[in-house]
Amino acid sequence: MYQGAVQDLIDELGRLPGVGPKSAQRIAFYILNSPTDEMEKLASAITTVKTKVSFCEICGNISETPKCSICRDTRRDSSLICVVEEPKDVSAIERTGSFTGRYHVLGGSINPMQGIGPERLRIRELVTRLADEEVQEIILAMDPNLEGEATATYLSRMLTPIGITVSRLASGLPVGGDLEYADEITLGRAMEGRRVLTAGQRHHAADEPDDENTDHDGTTDENRASVENVPDGDAGEPEGAATKTGRSEADPSAGDRPGDLDNPEGLGRPEVPGSEDSTREGPIQAPAQQPVQPADPNRRYPTPRRGEKFANPWAD
Repeated sequence: MYQGAVQDLIDELGRLPGVGPKSAQRIAFYILNSPTDEMEKLASAITTVKTKVSFCEICGNISETPKCSICRDTRRDSSLICVVEEPKDVSAIERTGSFTGRYHVLGGSINPMQGIGPERLRIRELVTRLADEEVQEIILAMDPNLEGEATATYLSRMLTPIGITVSRLASGLPVGGDLEYADEITLGRAMEGRRVLTAGQRHHAADEPDDENTDHDGTTDENRASVENVPDGDAGEPEGAATKTGRSEADPSAGDRPGDLDNPEGLGRPEVPGSEDSTREGPIQAPAQQPVQPADPNRRYPTPRRGEKFANPWAD
C-alpha cells in the first residue's frame, strides 16, 4: 500500500513476534510522528544490545560479560540446577525469590513441526556441567505445553542413567483463578499434585473389633468358656442326642414299645448292657432309673432272643 521507506519499516516491524500488519502500521506512523531525538535513542539501544549483550558461557543466560551475575555469585547453591527454555524464564523464577540455585537455558524447546530437534538446544552443555559440578538435582521448568512436555520427557530419560535426581515443576490451578474456567488437564494435574495439610488419625470401624472381648473370628469370652468346659466325650455328640435318648428311655413312644403290633421285631427297645445291639451302637451307657410300674396282666411281651433275658412279671 505504501512505498519507499515507510513500507520497508512496516514490513520489518511486522516480522516482530506478536505484531500484525495493523500493529506494524500503527508503530511505523508513531515513529514518523515522534521527535527525532527519541527515535535516535531507540535506534541506539537496538544497536547497543546487539553489540554488547551476549549469552553466558556457562548457563546461557543473557549477560554483557562472559559469565552472568548468577554464575558469578558464590552464595548460590551449585547442587541445584533449574533448566528453562528461554532467558525470560530466569527472570520469572527470580522474581519469586524462592530459588537459590543456578540455571541452565536451553535456548528453546523440541518442536519437530518447526525443525527444532535436541541437537539445536544446549543439551550437550548441560551434560558437561553435570560432569564438572557437584550437582544433586535437576529441576525441569519447561512450559506446560506440548513442546515443553516433549523436552522434559527427553531430558528425564537422558539424565536418569546418570543417577541424578530429576524433578518437574508442579502444574495446577493458578492463584485467584476459578474452577469453572479451568480445563480438564489442569484440574487433573492439580488433583494428582495435591499436598496434605494435616494427617488424620482416624481408623475405620471395620478394621477393629467392636468389643475388646471379641476375637477376630467373632468368638466371645463367654462362648469360649462354655466350649472349653464341655467334656471331650460330649464334644462330638450332635445337639439334642442326649435329650432324645433320655426321652426314649423315660417315656418311650407308642412305636418304640416292645410288643407293639406295628413294631413286632421290637425295634427301638431300650439297650440292655451286654447285648449285641448295645455293643454295635457304641459305648455302653447305664440305663436311666425308671419308676417301678405295677405289673399289667394284659400286657404282651415279645419272645426273647438268644442271649436276652426278660424278667418274669408274674414272679412276684
